[in-house]
Amino acid sequence: MAARGPIQPAPGAAGRRLVWNEGDAVESELRQTAAKAALIVIDVQKAIDHPNWGRRNNPMAEANIARLLAAWREAGRTVIHVRHHSRLPNSTYRAGQPGCEFKECAIPLPGELVVTKHACNAFVGTDLERILREGGHSVLVVAGVITNNSVEATVRMAGDLGFNTYLVSDAAFTFDRKALDGTLHLAEDVHAHSLANLQGEYASVVETADLLWVGGSLANLTSTP
Repeated sequence: MAARGPIQPAPGAAGRRLVWNEGDAVESELRQTAAKAALIVIDVQKAIDHPNWGRRNNPMAEANIARLLAAWREAGRTVIHVRHHSRLPNSTYRAGQPGCEFKECAIPLPGELVVTKHACNAFVGTDLERILREGGHSVLVVAGVITNNSVEATVRMAGDLGFNTYLVSDAAFTFDRKALDGTLHLAEDVHAHSLANLQGEYASVVETADLLWVGGSLANLTSTP
């Protein structure tokens, strides 16, 4: 997608709030295209809770993912669940392992689409692009994990493919990470840097509340002819 210009903090933002909101422009754009907005939930599987991942940020991410799913379902809009199946024999994401199961907050309902991937990028080796094109979904709302891994890889590709993409910052999370020199970078910083990489060039970074602004529900959003 085309660059959206300089990043501006959301009105009233303070401290480390991680949303860059262009106010009326973003709201107007979402209103006009709401009926075509597909919610893509990436890799919200039990393996992400394995202690080897270490410390994470955004403890409310799962609750926000559940809120988004409830709103999309209430509105009758498209939900696509992406799950990772690793080909590595000892991976907790190996098909058939308990870690491959969806977390309770993101269990697909009957009839909802499930896309299985084997790479970080949800478009690689899957039918995701075809599903979106055939469904007329020009607008994507993305949530899930890991922010700087599968989420970032998928959002970058979505932007390059021309989809109008919104990344929900408080419905995603990552983990502390060591740099090559051994410096520990906190999950909050890794998350923030990933969002900054994507904002403007590949996506608009928003929060859950930005997508639930009308009467608390996306069911009240209608597309403009």
